[in-house]
Amino acid sequence: MANKLRAGIVGGTGMVGQRFVQLLDGHPWFEVTTIAASASSAGKTYEQSVQNRWKLSTPIPEAVKNIVVLDASKVEEVASQVDFIFCAVDMKKDEIQALEEAYAKTGTPVVSNNSAHRWTPDVPMVIPEINPGHLDVIAAQRRRLGTETGFIAVKPNCSIQSYVPMLHALLGFKPTKVVASTYQAISGAGKNFTDWPEMLDNVIPYIGGEEEKSEQEPLRIWGSVEDGRIVKASTPLITTQCIRVPVTDGHLATVFVSFENKPEKEEILRHWREFQGRPQQLGLPSAPKQFITYFEEENRPQTNLDRDIEGGMGVSAGRLRADSLYDYKFVGLSHNTLRGAAGGAVLIAELLKAEGYIQAK
Repeated sequence: MANKLRAGIVGGTGMVGQRFVQLLDGHPWFEVTTIAASASSAGKTYEQSVQNRWKLSTPIPEAVKNIVVLDASKVEEVASQVDFIFCAVDMKKDEIQALEEAYAKTGTPVVSNNSAHRWTPDVPMVIPEINPGHLDVIAAQRRRLGTETGFIAVKPNCSIQSYVPMLHALLGFKPTKVVASTYQAISGAGKNFTDWPEMLDNVIPYIGGEEEKSEQEPLRIWGSVEDGRIVKASTPLITTQCIRVPVTDGHLATVFVSFENKPEKEEILRHWREFQGRPQQLGLPSAPKQFITYFEEENRPQTNLDRDIEGGMGVSAGRLRADSLYDYKFVGLSHNTLRGAAGGAVLIAELLKAEGYIQAK
């Protein structure tokens, strides 16, 4: 397909990898030319490698069925066939860090769905509407890695997308304290109800490592680029609880927030309604036209009804009201495997292309 960038998916057989395959089918800018996974999948066609393991409701796209899966550890071989890669491997943290840096050192941009590099000081962790300026740190990262064109950019934890956009739109009022509880779908663990039948009629009040991520990653998102590294913000103070609930897709959050300069309710709603980021300004293919949608109904947003808003790339809010202990409380919702995972990474790649960071080799 002429003029499209060649995209590789490293870790393409897992649930997030499958989402990448689905989202990139017919993409106007990117074409999946290469899929890599573990050595056990290498040598098989993509259709063979995910046989009986395809987790999405839509069928495997015809364009990728006959792509022969490569061994993800053979970095030079994979890198030679792509302009950039999406990475969604299931490995130990140090192994992921080493693998992603190896790809970057070949001159290949890496857009990662993994958490391994989220706290590497010169790796931007990006929600494109919120902190596109963090891409400036890529120049320092390239110097460290010794490459002119390669780099790593990552997306943040899926759960924070359900409340951070709403808070970000209100940063001008200086939020000081935030309490957030997230009610997270089982697809966030890479599972469905067939894989995890014990989640039926059940709630698990613990997700390993999730609360630390939900409390700290927003501060890095709101941080600043200083001397070739990202320095996290010091406020607001955030505390969270993260709970697994019997839902297929969609992370819902209940949020309590206080401000240094308390806004009126109508001011909050106006800021949510009018907020736009760089993706909307650039008209990126995956960007939602309305980033934040507020529902006036008392029983919205609902996971089943509203997770797919704007193709799963928008976020929604509801039940904004005054609180007796904090200034306000509200409910937020985002699609965890679209906005929060593969879709968010595709949007990052679109931003990187639009800003000149990803180009044809």
